[in-house]
Amino acid sequence: MLVTEIAGTAGRLREQIGRVVLGHADNVDRLFAAWLAGGHVLLEGVPGTAKTLLARALARSLELQFQRIQFTPDLMPADVLGTSLFDFQNGRFSLSKGPIFTELLLADEINRTPPKTQAALLEAMQERSVTLDGTTHGLGAAFFVVATMNPIEQEGTYPLPEAQLDRFLLKLRIGYPDRDDERRMAAVHGRAVPDLASFGLEPLVGDEFLREARECVQTVRVEHGVLDYLVDIVRATREHPALRCGASPRAVNMLVAAARSLAAVQGMDFVLPDHVQQLALPLLAHRVVLTPAAEIEGQDAGAVVDAVVKGIKAPR
Repeated sequence: MLVTEIAGTAGRLREQIGRVVLGHADNVDRLFAAWLAGGHVLLEGVPGTAKTLLARALARSLELQFQRIQFTPDLMPADVLGTSLFDFQNGRFSLSKGPIFTELLLADEINRTPPKTQAALLEAMQERSVTLDGTTHGLGAAFFVVATMNPIEQEGTYPLPEAQLDRFLLKLRIGYPDRDDERRMAAVHGRAVPDLASFGLEPLVGDEFLREARECVQTVRVEHGVLDYLVDIVRATREHPALRCGASPRAVNMLVAAARSLAAVQGMDFVLPDHVQQLALPLLAHRVVLTPAAEIEGQDAGAVVDAVVKGIKAPR
């Protein structure tokens, strides 16, 4: 497979999902790149900005098995992972699989459930497996978590711990559409609940696409100057006075992987500094921790990361 084939698929994906979810072409590219890189995505936005619709449209277009979990304060780990039930007819325990056994899992309002249940996702997101009663069950290479979070309403929520946030390759902020897109949305949908089936979304990839595409992504070149630039950005987050904790060495590997994927999605077989710049904010901002003084001053982690990127000269 060539990067041109990946870019062609990305273009068709952008066009097809763009008929359903308007004004999110860049986010479609980033979601597709994250899936190719083997990462997961956290979508942050106020209710009604099409976060769930975007995930459902992506699952249909990539022909991924889809499951949605509505995270609530009383949700238990077994409700996510499943449990072993005793079969009295056969006289033995059998596994009742939870909704995590899928390919695209939508973890809706993930911060509404306690840390114990949030932690049930950690092994699945990192290892692509679930361990129940001492037996490990694989989830498959295509397993992809898209989680949503409401940044406004904080009553009855449980902030995601740093270990959980670090499992997400990207954190994308889903904002309001511009006026033209919102007007077209009203013309296209015009109903309380969008009818996804009416758009005739078709599978755009075959069975071997993911394996071949990931092999292709690994061949995307990262020149020495771009690699130095990328590493310097991550290291600079550890020295910024407004940050108590900067991005970890894992963030370097994640940024390289994501930059390769985004380059392939854009039809390039080499990474540009621009790819690093496009990904720095959604990949690093949720991995840094502000100092108490910076929090009191009302500083934003995203603004600090943006300042770090602008303060480092990009290679030519």
